[in-house]
Amino acid sequence: MQKNKSEKYNKILNSAGAVFAKFGFYKATISQIAAQAGVADGTLYLYFKNKDDILYQFISFKTNVVFKEMHIAVKKGRNAEEKLRYLIRCHLTEFQNDRNMAIIFQSEVRYLRDIESQIKDISKMYLDLLSDIIEQGQIEGSMRQDLFVGLVKRFILGAVEGVISTWVSADGRYDLVSMADPLVDLYLTGLKGQ
Repeated sequence: MQKNKSEKYNKILNSAGAVFAKFGFYKATISQIAAQAGVADGTLYLYFKNKDDILYQFISFKTNVVFKEMHIAVKKGRNAEEKLRYLIRCHLTEFQNDRNMAIIFQSEVRYLRDIESQIKDISKMYLDLLSDIIEQGQIEGSMRQDLFVGLVKRFILGAVEGVISTWVSADGRYDLVSMADPLVDLYLTGLKGQ
């Protein structure tokens, strides 16, 4: 019984993601989500309070999945540079593999005040992960010690979000993951010519 409940819950969440990505959060309706999931409208209320709750739980669910993958990826790295490469590659892979999630996070979530604290929590988790990598790199001597960690990690996060946003705007017409190594190379070597 519990397995069927979680399967239906996941199906509704994924269906909501497809509907939110296609129509936008404000234009999406409970009926559209239910139809996409193949359930009656009332069934959604067995799992969620309202449309806002669906979005909130969608973001929480996807965040947990992505951060689990990111932690696994980072652990593969033997040094800070490898950890950074694995993190960025994982980040881009997760968003490329779930375009609906990418659209929602890049196009919708930023403008919804009701979930502002949830987004701050997500950013903090990511920035904390970056802080650990950058501090390790500074200790190893592979990353400059004269830069503030706060500046570096925000630079990295902003660049990754920018790359994902551009990919979403281009309707995913190119391989997002192929941007991972050039991004990390840019972080580590900058724009200065040799």
